[in-house]
Amino acid sequence: MSQALGNHILVEFMNCDPHIMNDVAAIERDMVDAAKKAEATVINSTFHHFSPYGVSGVVVIQESHLAIHTWPEYGYAAVDVFTCGEMNAWIAFDYLKESFQAKSYSAIEMKRGSVNLLTRNDFDISTMRQKANEWVNPGFYTRNVWFTDKDENQALSLRFTGEVFYDQQTPFQRVRILESYKYGKMLALDDMVMTTEKDEFHYHEMISHPSLFMHPNPKNVLVIGGGDGGTIREVLRHSGVEKVTMVEIDGAVIEACKEHLPKIAASFDDPKLTLLVDDGIAFIEKAESETYDVILVDGSDPVGPAEGLFSVSFYTHCYRALKKDGILVAQGESPKFNEKAFRELNLTLQSIFGKENAPVSLFFVPTYPTGMWSFQYGMKGNINRIDDSKTESIDAFVREQGLRYYNAAIHQSSFALPNFVKTLIQ
Repeated sequence: MSQALGNHILVEFMNCDPHIMNDVAAIERDMVDAAKKAEATVINSTFHHFSPYGVSGVVVIQESHLAIHTWPEYGYAAVDVFTCGEMNAWIAFDYLKESFQAKSYSAIEMKRGSVNLLTRNDFDISTMRQKANEWVNPGFYTRNVWFTDKDENQALSLRFTGEVFYDQQTPFQRVRILESYKYGKMLALDDMVMTTEKDEFHYHEMISHPSLFMHPNPKNVLVIGGGDGGTIREVLRHSGVEKVTMVEIDGAVIEACKEHLPKIAASFDDPKLTLLVDDGIAFIEKAESETYDVILVDGSDPVGPAEGLFSVSFYTHCYRALKKDGILVAQGESPKFNEKAFRELNLTLQSIFGKENAPVSLFFVPTYPTGMWSFQYGMKGNINRIDDSKTESIDAFVREQGLRYYNAAIHQSSFALPNFVKTLIQ
């Protein structure tokens, strides 16, 4: 008979595969499987992934729990395995050591609740036994896996199923398709949420339609980035557009979205589209002057392959490539999440296009940190961004196309800025 109520193993796994240490779905799977290998009964799993790296989680078992926190940048995982009864916790340890590809480890075993130091209480447990007999194990456990996009001060977390539909490390970034409970399947690049099935229309309608209605006659459109396909889908709703060129640096993004997000990636076969898997920054440097009516820069945050999309040089070339009445629209970050990038981009556009020709449009996306996001404009020529005479035609287009975010009132109001945003970009 055991001389302790529980057995506690404190483990440090070192020199692990850093990719595994940053993969919340893989770690949740391995922790659950480790418990099952040790013949534990799994009750619940709760796991969080933190951006840019790190995973925390716990598997609650009938015999107690398994807990973990990882530091991928060090290839390190701290694991607790606590059990009661006759379960052999070292089986779970062996399984995790192999799964994490740990080259070294340390482990301390402690007996918890020494029986010879405890006095058993006498109390009536007949009612509790009756309740326990009435409870039936449903035969499955609850999964509670969280994807977290954060900076050093704030975060957005989405609960997802734990299933990974696409996962590829390209020369540019890690491309994944996951599935959240609230917002459906989502595209994540380097552990940042890019788009989801349920709210993608907020972003894609607002990056495209305002500029296409402001321009007097948009025929030739360039999209830089936008590998999920949502932006070109919206642009191609406009029958007057004759040609769309899309330049996406990472073909894996296109591949993943065509397979797993087909309603977003719905227009890649349109005959008006010229699709190039190439570097958009290099492309615009070589573009002929006064070629495009509208340029849409559908990039991610200013890190990795998108970092150059926030440079003075890049937007100077965009200015040159626009026709005399051309419009540039750029993903502009959030004035509440990435204030520095938001402000610097606007000041860059002001310096190139002129202060009055660099307005900001605000809109809302639930799955972007803080919810408030922006598109920033650069306009050549005399563009009237709020034209009341177009209200009826805009709303007729909205009804015809079944748009779900953009309309004439939103078009006008999106350019109205809170005072703190005005102050930020002065």
